[in-house]
Amino acid sequence: MSLRENLVSVALKWQEKYGVAPQVTSALAEYDAAILVGCPEESYSQYMQGRTAVSRGFDFEHEGQRYQVKSNRPSGRPGSPVTLVGKPKNYDWDCLIWIHYTTDYEIQEAWLWNVEEYRQAFEHVTRLSPSHMRQGRRLK
Repeated sequence: MSLRENLVSVALKWQEKYGVAPQVTSALAEYDAAILVGCPEESYSQYMQGRTAVSRGFDFEHEGQRYQVKSNRPSGRPGSPVTLVGKPKNYDWDCLIWIHYTTDYEIQEAWLWNVEEYRQAFEHVTRLSPSHMRQGRRLK
């Protein structure tokens, strides 16, 4: 079993026992986004050494591109579909990847935006939804 699969398994067991999943979606999304753009796992691991969860600007770098990652996962409770997508707090990145997960942390869809297209489309939008993100380039 891969490290990712182990983390998902533990998160789902935690949710089953305590009612709320631990906050692992961001970490999984950054890893999954890197893999989606072709970053080898070992390169991603090396890049992430020494970084923190609150690193400013972008989440990872690959082939000279700085990637910001946003993600959503529904809780699975009735009436809890994803309706709100978080906006980045800055534009210190080259590409944004939005990942929409199933309740089991499987990638349901993933979309890519370059910074200028994203800024032009959403700079003045106060509430982003999945339909906004689906206007980008589909990765999965």
